[in-house]
Amino acid sequence: MSWKDTAEPVLVRMPAVRKPDRHIPFKRKLAWTAGVLVLYFFLTNVMLFGLDITRDQAVFGRFSSILASGQGSVLQLGIGPIVTASIVLQLLGGANLLGLDTQNDPRDQILYQGLQKLLVLVMICLTGLPMVFAGNFLPVDTQVAQSLGIGTAGVQWLIFAQMFVGGLLILLMDEVISKWGVGSGIGLFIVAGISQRLVGGLLTHPVIGGQQYGIILTWIRMATGDVPIGPVFSSDGLQALLFTQGHLLQLFTTLLIFAIVVYAESVRVEIPLSNARVKGARGRFPVKLIYASVLPMIFVRAIQANIQFLGRILRAQLQSLPAWLGVYANGRPVGGLFYFLAPIHSPRDWMWFLGGATQPVWKVLLRMGIDLTFMIAGGAIFAVFWVETADMGPEPTAQQIHSSGMQIPGFRQNVGVIEKVLERYIPQVTVLGGALVGLLAVMANMLGTIGGVGGTSLLLTVSITYKLYEEIAEEQLMEMHPMMRQLFG
Repeated sequence: MSWKDTAEPVLVRMPAVRKPDRHIPFKRKLAWTAGVLVLYFFLTNVMLFGLDITRDQAVFGRFSSILASGQGSVLQLGIGPIVTASIVLQLLGGANLLGLDTQNDPRDQILYQGLQKLLVLVMICLTGLPMVFAGNFLPVDTQVAQSLGIGTAGVQWLIFAQMFVGGLLILLMDEVISKWGVGSGIGLFIVAGISQRLVGGLLTHPVIGGQQYGIILTWIRMATGDVPIGPVFSSDGLQALLFTQGHLLQLFTTLLIFAIVVYAESVRVEIPLSNARVKGARGRFPVKLIYASVLPMIFVRAIQANIQFLGRILRAQLQSLPAWLGVYANGRPVGGLFYFLAPIHSPRDWMWFLGGATQPVWKVLLRMGIDLTFMIAGGAIFAVFWVETADMGPEPTAQQIHSSGMQIPGFRQNVGVIEKVLERYIPQVTVLGGALVGLLAVMANMLGTIGGVGGTSLLLTVSITYKLYEEIAEEQLMEMHPMMRQLFG
C-alpha cells in the first residue's frame, strides 16, 4: 500500500471551497474579489484577544508587508504558512519524491491540493507556537489572564487558537478568490498591504520634529521655509533633499522600479502558432522576460525571514548567543552569522554618511555581497522551481499547445517538436528573469523606496497589479465574446 492510499482519507477531507459549476459573470467575480479584500482589511484590524499591545513586538519586522501580515491581529501569520508549505512541496515535487501526476491524474490533483492544505496547517503550528510560547514575541495581557482565571499559559493557548483560525481563514480566502474571483488571493493580499504602505509613505512618512508628515507635505513645508534645509547645492542641502527630508532618491527609485518592471513585462519572445484544422487561424505564444513572474521572490524572502526569526528565537531561549553566531542590539543583529545573513533593507544599512552603517567597511560589503548573491541565485533557482511545478515548463506547455490543435508553422505537428522549440527559450528566459528580479529587489532596497516598503514588495506590487490588469482585460474579452470562452475552455 502506497502513502497515497494511506493518506487519501485525510487529504480528501481537508477544508475546501466548492468550485463553481457554471460560468461566473465578470461583475460577480469582481464582487467576490472586493468582498474578500474588505474582509482581509477587517481581519487585519481585529486584534488578538489577550495580547498586550503595549509590549507587542514586530515579529516579522520589514518582512510583514511581503507576508501580508497584520501585526497583532488574527492575521498575524499572514500568508507565511502558505508560502512555506509551497516551498516544501516545490522541493519535494522538484525532486520527484511525491510520485504525483498533477497534470493528467485527477486523483493525484486532489491529493496534491489536500497535501498542500495539510502542510499549511502544519506550518501554522510550527510558526505560531514559537511566536506565542518562545521569546515573548506576543506578550500576554496579565489583566486578561487574571480576569479569566486561566493563567498566562491559558491565555497563550487562546492567542494561538485565534492565530490558527486566522491562518485557516486566509487560506480559504485565497481559495475563494482563485475559484470565484479574479487573480490570486495571495497576490491580492500582498498588493493591498503594500499599497497601503505606499500611500502612507506619501502622506504620513517620514517623521519630522515629532510630527508625521508625508513626502508631499514635507516638500510643501520645505518650499514655505518651515523645514530648513540650507543651500540646495551644498552637501547638507543635497543630503537633505535626497535622503533625510525630501527623500527624492526614494521617489526616483520607486518610479524607476515601476518603469523597469512594466517594461520587462512587455519584453517577450513570441513563437508563431497556427491551427492545423482551421485554415487562417493563427496566434502567438509569448515567452516573457519575467516568465516566472515575481512571486518566486516571496519564497526567497520567506527563507530570509525564517532565518532571522530563528535567530531571534535562539537568542530569546539561550539569552545570549556565541559571538560568531549572532550579536544583537535593540532586537537587530549587529554581528555574527545572523548579521551577514540579514538582507539590506534601506540606505542606512550601508551608507555611512547617513549615520546608520556603524560596522566596519568589510563587514558591510560582505553583507551586501551575500544579500546580492542570495537574491540573484535564489531568484533564478526558485523561478525554475516555479515554472516546473506550475506546469509552465517546455513539456507541459507543448502538451497544452498541441491539445488545443495549434502547431508551429514550418514544423511537423508533433508534441516533441514543439517541446524542442520551447526548450530554446523557456529555461534560459526563466533563469535570466529570476536573476533580474533578484537584482532589482536588492538595488531597490539599497536605494530606498517610498514608505520603506522594500524592493521585493515594490516588485511584487507592480508585477501582480500588471498581471491583474491583464486578467481583467481577458475576462472582459471573454464576457464580450462567449465563443472565445468556449474556444479557450
